[in-house]
Amino acid sequence: MYEFPPTLQAAHERLSLVDPKHYAYSRNDLTGAVSYLSPYLTHGFLSVPDVATVVYHRHRLGLQHKFMMELGWREYYQHLHQHWGEAGIAASLHEGVLPESAYHTELPDDVRHACTRVPVIDQAVSTLYASGYLHNHARLWLASYLVHLRKVYWRVAADWLYGHLLDGDLASNYLSWQWVAGTGSNKPYLFNADNVEKFAPSPWHSRGTLPDTSYETLDILAHNPATVTQAGDRNDAGVDEPQVYSAPPEHLEFTAPRADCVAGRQVWLVHPWALADVPADVPSDAVVVAASWAEQTQAHPWDARRWQFVGDRMAALSSHRWWASVPEMEAVLAQAQTVHTVAHLRLPEMPKVPWQQRAAPRLFRDLDKPCDSFSKWWVQVNKGVRHLQQLVYPTAPRA
Repeated sequence: MYEFPPTLQAAHERLSLVDPKHYAYSRNDLTGAVSYLSPYLTHGFLSVPDVATVVYHRHRLGLQHKFMMELGWREYYQHLHQHWGEAGIAASLHEGVLPESAYHTELPDDVRHACTRVPVIDQAVSTLYASGYLHNHARLWLASYLVHLRKVYWRVAADWLYGHLLDGDLASNYLSWQWVAGTGSNKPYLFNADNVEKFAPSPWHSRGTLPDTSYETLDILAHNPATVTQAGDRNDAGVDEPQVYSAPPEHLEFTAPRADCVAGRQVWLVHPWALADVPADVPSDAVVVAASWAEQTQAHPWDARRWQFVGDRMAALSSHRWWASVPEMEAVLAQAQTVHTVAHLRLPEMPKVPWQQRAAPRLFRDLDKPCDSFSKWWVQVNKGVRHLQQLVYPTAPRA
């Protein structure tokens, strides 16, 4: 099972194992040479430029290599998040296969407890709960099954998945689900038992179950508002879904923010999306504070594994771990002399705080207007670029 220690050493060890050559031809296989870097990228242990630089120098990758393009997908989703905002990516970009009213707003219990009697689905859910991680292909299969066969509204299913993922990034999660659902793409993503057998080990194989049919039949089912379920009674009670928490579990000892810790001081603010080491050029007398915001965790709760992952890393960086509402946090941080941090699209607006924000590290340049497809975006950000050193690495602080 997958393991992701919440340390910078573990992130760099994982990065050292990246094999772009094998990744290029085996990445779709559940046992293929994927990087397993996503939790560390989502939470800012590493940045996309960090990863690109290492693989470029070790493997001399060109920008058109499949591994580099996959890094591009992560930044493309951030590009859309930046232009459309959280509300924009959380709503269907256009009408999908069926009207939204045709979809259910509750996740089926047999899916939630991994007892659908469709092995690929039950294996995916069990793996998710046990590890906090799913191979991308398994995520696509699970999403396609839920949306197109069980007729669950994509946003409902996406929020459930996000709650159990160590690497859950709102933009990547929502926009990937929309790609599957057909609300962010030209057609629905469908899969069948043949596809599962090609890319997954035998316990996932699903002959004789719902996906064991032709793509033509699956397309008909996707366009029919009727819910399709596996025939037969369910005798298996399945597995228990891990609890999700809208506030930090008590044992992690997050506290309310304290003005006496930061009043008149230089502050380096650690947040869930920026968990790298404190930069060497931060003032030596700066107090390091780790913060998480109630509005975000209440809207998108995490299970205990992700709270532990983030909480342990925060504890390694600071003795101050705060959880509070945005107004409460702003009122305390406003008393600091300066608050240094890494900018992020999920960093709340707190205009009273004396910010000195460093631009979020990006490999590719910003575009003034959103691109409605990855291919268009890829062409624009690579225009005139022949090698990695020509790409943009924004690091300058901003007020």
